[in-house]
Amino acid sequence: MNHTQSIPLKEELDKLRREGEERAAQRRATELGLSYVDIRKIPTSFEAVTVIPEDQARGAEAVGLESNEKALVIAVVTTENKTTKALLEELKVHYSPLKVVIASRSGISQVWHLYSFAVKEAKGITGQVEFEEKLGKLIKELSNFKTAQKTFSSLDFSKTSTTELLEMLLASALANNASDVHCEAEEKDAKFRLRIDGRLHDVALSIPVKNYVSFLTRIKLLSGLKLNVRSEAQDGRFTIKAPGGSDIEIRVSIVPSEFGEAIVMRLLDPKVTRVQFSELGLRDDDLLIVDADLKKPNGLILNTGPTGSGKTTTLYTFLRKLNDPEVKIITVEDPIEYRVEGIEQTQIDPGAGYTFASGLRAIVRQDPDAILVGEIRDGETADIALQAALTGHLVLSTLHTNDAVGAVPRLVNLGVKPGTISAALSLVIAQRLVRKLCEKCKKEIPLNEEYNVRINVFLKNLPERVKKDSYSHPVLYESVGCDACNHFGYKGRIGIFEFFHGGQSLEEVILEEISENTLGQLAVKQGMVTMQQDGILKSLQGITSLQEIEDVTGPLKW
Repeated sequence: MNHTQSIPLKEELDKLRREGEERAAQRRATELGLSYVDIRKIPTSFEAVTVIPEDQARGAEAVGLESNEKALVIAVVTTENKTTKALLEELKVHYSPLKVVIASRSGISQVWHLYSFAVKEAKGITGQVEFEEKLGKLIKELSNFKTAQKTFSSLDFSKTSTTELLEMLLASALANNASDVHCEAEEKDAKFRLRIDGRLHDVALSIPVKNYVSFLTRIKLLSGLKLNVRSEAQDGRFTIKAPGGSDIEIRVSIVPSEFGEAIVMRLLDPKVTRVQFSELGLRDDDLLIVDADLKKPNGLILNTGPTGSGKTTTLYTFLRKLNDPEVKIITVEDPIEYRVEGIEQTQIDPGAGYTFASGLRAIVRQDPDAILVGEIRDGETADIALQAALTGHLVLSTLHTNDAVGAVPRLVNLGVKPGTISAALSLVIAQRLVRKLCEKCKKEIPLNEEYNVRINVFLKNLPERVKKDSYSHPVLYESVGCDACNHFGYKGRIGIFEFFHGGQSLEEVILEEISENTLGQLAVKQGMVTMQQDGILKSLQGITSLQEIEDVTGPLKW
């Protein structure tokens, strides 16, 4: 028998042994008249584990499972052991009720590893991580992506604590303006990846399984997630104190994968809420449209696009423009990603019955001037949002569609009456994010006759509102790569947009036929500049490349 054949056999034997141990624990529980638990299948509270000192827990073969005010659930191998009896008598003095359950020795011992976090990592188990001074130093050291890669590759993981690993990863993410951190378990080890300007880049490879498991446990503790649940998806969040004193929220998603659990951490930097209109990427003629719709006392403004397309940033920028002491703004979000001073923000809680629909219904009774609904997901929310837009409120929300005209059939599919849509809908904005060329190394592309003809025809076919004089001397660039952009060729991102208007023209069309083809024809009559056209215009200004626009929007249609 070769080595590769022996591994599955060993795993099968270990599984059979464990199942036998669990059956024995179940019989023992029946004999003692107590409940049995399989610790592999239940969540474990860190607070409950640390109720019993480690030496005492190991000596009594016991572990705390759940702690709620004065109540405590404790698992033991047996109540017949003298040391166990003594521990139970001691706990009864402080905890009432004290519930005792029977578990296997393997199940109890697998939870004891949490004690390693009780002292060394105690400062981090609060949902707030404060290593401001250390983080500031690391950010300076790891500001170059290749330096961050080399630092991780040279680590001696046998001497690297979980805290140090977390600090290095967060510092690398912040230093390189990453939006997300991906931690992925593989067959023999694990790896860390950073999403920078929308693209994933490996920052750390070959992380030993032992270190990854400890790292995963630390993230679960920080995020308030169930430690023993490994076969279900979990969501949580924690906060880090960044240099300069600002709080950065980190939203955590953990899902089971083939070789273990995978973590995605989204960094919610409050700087996003301070983006100015000019930084979004809206052209001057687009700004005039948005400004006019935001000044209206009522109507629905929808922002559409996939996850990660910049919808939240755009809507928060709109909210900041609307934010005024004389204007009451209320939001209902899932979750609240960024705190904005002067705006009343609420978060949905389905468990308590506070959904987008019920929250929006309650908000309308608060007499707001403007309302932000995080997302329209169902017919009830859509209907209430549109009714609010009809009754004197300016409503902003998001919807998942591929383009602007797709918002109308999507609302109809959710069950909204076409007449309500045409009367309430003011503006639909579709957007994507494209990478900006690095100003230090971008390279000009000589324009041949074919390109010049294409560009001239393209500009000629654009609506009159586009200031074509700005593109009278078009220049195209391509990415190169240098130290300033970590040799990616791009640095930062900007939005590309398209607008579709509601109103009387939509009403005339929507009552006759609701199809994307018909709506597309209406959009052309309205003078729509598509996202791809907007992207090409940004390429002609040297902001991005044609290759980037093609990657994001598909084959170019000159």
